[in-house]
Amino acid sequence: MAAKSTHCADGSDVREDNAREAVACAFRQESGAILATLIRVVGDFDLADEAMQDAFASALRHWPAEGVPDNVRAWITTVAKRKAIDRVRRHQVRRRREIVGQSLREAERVESAMNDELIDNAVGDDPLRLIFTCCHPSLAFEAQVALTLRTLCGLTTPEIARAFVLQESTLAQRITRAKRKIREAGIPYRIPPDRLLPERVEAVLMVIYLVFNEGYAASIGDAMIRRELCAEAIRLGRVLVEFMPDEPEAMGLLALMLLQDSRRDARVGEDEALILLEDQNRSLWDREQISEAFELLQTAQRRRRFGQYQVQAAIAAEHARAIRAEDTDWHRIVQHYDVLVSLMPNPVVKLNRAVAVAMACGPEEGLALVESLASSGELVSYHYLHATKADLLRRLDRRAEAREAYRRAISCCENEAERTFLKYRLDLT
Repeated sequence: MAAKSTHCADGSDVREDNAREAVACAFRQESGAILATLIRVVGDFDLADEAMQDAFASALRHWPAEGVPDNVRAWITTVAKRKAIDRVRRHQVRRRREIVGQSLREAERVESAMNDELIDNAVGDDPLRLIFTCCHPSLAFEAQVALTLRTLCGLTTPEIARAFVLQESTLAQRITRAKRKIREAGIPYRIPPDRLLPERVEAVLMVIYLVFNEGYAASIGDAMIRRELCAEAIRLGRVLVEFMPDEPEAMGLLALMLLQDSRRDARVGEDEALILLEDQNRSLWDREQISEAFELLQTAQRRRRFGQYQVQAAIAAEHARAIRAEDTDWHRIVQHYDVLVSLMPNPVVKLNRAVAVAMACGPEEGLALVESLASSGELVSYHYLHATKADLLRRLDRRAEAREAYRRAISCCENEAERTFLKYRLDLT
């Protein structure tokens, strides 16, 4: 396989740094798709993950001297397949016998399947196949979503636990049980026939949206936006719309993601500092994406089968229509949230509705709703609850209480860009 040289005039240290950066970039951008392909080929989640980790470790050893390959994904996939074969052979009569087979014939089967692959075309729609496999109805709904996020997106157990507001240990157990059930039940790695799609579509849509959300507002780390996750979620949304052209919620979800992603260049400053919606330079919004989203939403609404993603897209569309922040029709947005709460009566949706009420009717009304949510204890570790409360208290000139709420928000927040923004607001209050 061809490789491009990373040799620089100032020596091996630079080559090693370049190689390490390339490996890190490949892991961020390609690991989900590579892992999806490996799971299809070897038929086991854990074996595929171990082989991929081995391949990335091999890249760290070889790329500084040999150069970064022209096709990074193909290099990692090829090496990972070889590592998987080695593991099958090495463990054929040991503790992984029940997973990978009881004889060398199983290793030969895996090797044959691998050799039959066309490496450059290996990924295809493997990520979508993986989503449908993980979203098999025999698995609990939360386990379906959590397993896909862990496998396809490489999200950590703490990140996923935060998305579900669960204890990490509880979520880890659910992921382990889901993997075991897929293996023991022989759940096929495929997109199911049309007659079986309805029983999986809700979880599939949820997975794609949670992938997008983690990219749109990263739960941990230094960066506010993980663009590769946003792009992959939108790509999967497009594939799903093509695959299920009569499913209005698939169109609604794609419209929602396009509308939110259209603001990406305006959401952070040159120093990666967070910029609130009301302060964004709306000339930076991607109007082509907004137009596409409007068309998708109109098409979905004509189906007359409304769901949560169409309603969320309608809310995002109200923001996109406003040329200036002060032109936003907040009363209309509250009406949309009333519908959304009836469909999804969860505390996060209610918090978002409280923000809309504050904008439409004044901070006092919004704060009353936020404090009611806070008293329930459901969002005690959710930093957006405390940040929202702080902002409303600040607007009411209750500065001491606002500062305390900002401190609570900072203590709960694990994204450095958001923490920096909250500290800035605290200093101004």
